[in-house]
Amino acid sequence: MKTLFTLLYITISFNMLISQTAPVIVIHGGAGEGIKKGNFTESEEKAYTEALQKALKIGYEVLENGGNSLEAVEKTIIFLEDCPLFNAGKGSVLNSEGRPELDASIMEGKTLKAGAVAGVTTIKNPISAAKCVMEKSPHVMLIGKGAEKFAKMNNLTMVKPQYFITEKVMNEWKKSHVEKKKSYVEPPSKYGTVGCIALDKYGNLAAGTSTGGMMNKRYGRVGDSPIIGAGTYADNNTCAVSATGHGEYYIRSNAAFRISALMQMKGLTLQDATQQTMDFIGQLGGTGGLIALDKNGNIYMTFNTEGMFRGYINADKKIEVSMYK
Repeated sequence: MKTLFTLLYITISFNMLISQTAPVIVIHGGAGEGIKKGNFTESEEKAYTEALQKALKIGYEVLENGGNSLEAVEKTIIFLEDCPLFNAGKGSVLNSEGRPELDASIMEGKTLKAGAVAGVTTIKNPISAAKCVMEKSPHVMLIGKGAEKFAKMNNLTMVKPQYFITEKVMNEWKKSHVEKKKSYVEPPSKYGTVGCIALDKYGNLAAGTSTGGMMNKRYGRVGDSPIIGAGTYADNNTCAVSATGHGEYYIRSNAAFRISALMQMKGLTLQDATQQTMDFIGQLGGTGGLIALDKNGNIYMTFNTEGMFRGYINADKKIEVSMYK
């Protein structure tokens, strides 16, 4: 009997120990030169602020109630995909043909499992499709019609492409439309890619990113958001990262993984590793931002544009959201 009580005591003590990590959640809603004071009305600022706060609270509630970081990331990004203010899900920018093409990825730090979808047009919440790829297939990334077929087979909500198109984005597309015979794409002044990183009570990190890509993108272009190691990365030994910006530069610099590698191989702090990576992207000519969260709950957010929609709830339950520098 004494042995039984001893085992029960050890089990209870261990469960208490592993649940002592204070949950943390961090989000971004895109970075760009257009995110600066004067470009938004007071009501628009309020709308963005309230949306970011609500997204944080959705994810944090999952964490506070004992849910895992992967679930928190997915639910947070679902809200951001459903919110037409951002360039992900409803409200996504349009390609050169005036159609939405969406990308997303998700990764858990405990196992390094990951999933992604790219170039999809009929999956209501691409982040859920990415998670489904991770959990219910032997693959990491599915694209286009194949990804849509897989999502439908797994009973995810499907929509017509028109669902994603808002009047505001359509008007912006008409203004910035690139002539089809041109072979380049002019980058937009504002990015709205969304991302979320989280640390749960059990010490597990997760990261996710979702986007509509670049306005007027051509030829089936895919950026960094669905690419593990470029736009999204999570490793319990180091950190979780989500990126936003001109994706080609994040792919070339392997941005999200670079932060983890600098921490693990060079012993850099989260702040130093993230800032060095952002500086390197800038040296290449890239613009955008990064959010990062380490295994100890430390947060670092950086960008080299006029602004970045961003926010967090830290280990002390402090909530903060920002738009400008």
